[in-house]
Amino acid sequence: MILKPPILRQGDTIGIVTLGSPLDANVINTRINMLKNMGFDVVVGEHVYSQNGFLAGTDQERAADLMNMFQNEQVKMILPTRGGVGVAGILPYLDYDIIWQNPKIVMGYSDITILLNVLFQYVDLMTFHSLMLVDFTPETPGYNFNQFFSITSTLTAPKLIMNPPGTPLVGRVPGNVTGRIVGGNLTSFIGSLGTDFEIDTKGKILFLEETHEPINTVYRYMNHLKMAGKFEDCIGIIMGECTGCQVAYGKSYEDLISEFVVSLGKPLMTNLTTGHGTYKTAIPIGAMVNLNTINQTLTLLEPTVCL
Repeated sequence: MILKPPILRQGDTIGIVTLGSPLDANVINTRINMLKNMGFDVVVGEHVYSQNGFLAGTDQERAADLMNMFQNEQVKMILPTRGGVGVAGILPYLDYDIIWQNPKIVMGYSDITILLNVLFQYVDLMTFHSLMLVDFTPETPGYNFNQFFSITSTLTAPKLIMNPPGTPLVGRVPGNVTGRIVGGNLTSFIGSLGTDFEIDTKGKILFLEETHEPINTVYRYMNHLKMAGKFEDCIGIIMGECTGCQVAYGKSYEDLISEFVVSLGKPLMTNLTTGHGTYKTAIPIGAMVNLNTINQTLTLLEPTVCL
């Protein structure tokens, strides 16, 4: 049975955690002020401002902050400050029984991807590939906030998961499949292969996005997923943006999709704007969706939160 967290309402409390790399304190405080101006209360984890080189405190400290938010009855949503690196390091120190007993909205992208998918796999908690604290700024497109509220504060279903106007989803391999959607940042999944926390794609619709990697490296990661059986196991594929990814040896991201992903033969949709791009389509990890690459639609089939 899929666990759906309680709906987010104005005036609710959001718990702020730093689970991977550190973020400048001034940036954190500015973003927290915006959350407060939007009508939310905020609780800040003990190690949110910590810095230990490229990590925000030890693995145990960051895990403890996350567990404290799950055990805090006032907290309705847990919002990481950023991703970066190191989120996988907290996974062995989480108490999944306590998380199962206290379902809450957990949101993020980038390296937070690994946590989102592990929580779905370990405790059936629906999680949300959407904004992080760093995105709560006046410069963030209104579309991104609309997406944020559409999956945390409404019970509407079914409904289309849509890019911003003028940026269509593109069907590349025809098919019509229904299943639970998993995925996110490609690099994060590669780092977890061969561990207890590797992504389970069996019978799932898999979406991927990447940022600031040369295309030959992206190919290496994609081929690693292929050899690990993740494409064989999935029933459909959605390729998001490869934000800032550099052409390598004359090959582009589009070339990689055409030459590598299309040849996998699975129903394939491309051009999803989510993750590191300017526009962030919200994707509920673990939700039942229909992928129709003939009609070029992605449809959410169930509510993502509960009353």
